[in-house]
Amino acid sequence: MHSIHLYTSSPSHLPNVTAPLAAERAIEITSSLIDLARIENGVPPDQLRPTICFDEWNVWDPIRAEGSKGAEENYTLSDALAVAVYLNVFVRKSRDVGMACIAQSVNVISPLMTTKDGIIKQTTWWPLYLFSRFMRGWTVGAHVSCGTYEGETSPRWVKSVKDMPWLDVSATLGDDGYANTAVVNIHEDKDIESKVEGVAGEVAVFTITAQNVMATNMKGKQEVGVTESTWDGKGTYVFRKHSLTLLRWKAE
Repeated sequence: MHSIHLYTSSPSHLPNVTAPLAAERAIEITSSLIDLARIENGVPPDQLRPTICFDEWNVWDPIRAEGSKGAEENYTLSDALAVAVYLNVFVRKSRDVGMACIAQSVNVISPLMTTKDGIIKQTTWWPLYLFSRFMRGWTVGAHVSCGTYEGETSPRWVKSVKDMPWLDVSATLGDDGYANTAVVNIHEDKDIESKVEGVAGEVAVFTITAQNVMATNMKGKQEVGVTESTWDGKGTYVFRKHSLTLLRWKAE
């Protein structure tokens, strides 16, 4: 395996949620370099192609959560949506990525925080929960047609190498016969209505959102979690502003 690791963050919402696209570009570049090395060294086509280990990834602001002081993050909804975009990237690039490890798991830049009263599930816990539960099986190509964000990015070079659609999407077909589509509406202020092709029958809907992108679960109450609903699969679906929506239905 070839190793990559990357942490991203920004105090501004849109640069924060588009930053994980830097990881996608890093995977694309690394994959090309693997191919180039195989070509230049005459590696036989039937020899197993190395995959990529994204050995560390997460949202981390080292100023907000200084390492020497424990690196304990207070994650927001914006950070949760950034994590969801990371996870979409790993699904989209599953051909190349053999392993992807979030850093860390508990307390240090983590989705779980321990206190004297128990465990707090931070905002970033919830996209990890949905993806680990449902986004399994085979990756399905998702073709998205919508407007794009064209503002500032962090890192600055992201805007020059990646399109940044308002709807960031990945899809899978599970071994259980269910189709799963994860859609992050990164827009802070605008719901986006879209037709979802391929839907059959009733759709289970799982949504992560809150009143605003700065909502957190670290102020004594859970402001960010998962809500469940259903959709009849007819017509168009409205993806709520600053949200992750996972649609799940039995594929025909």
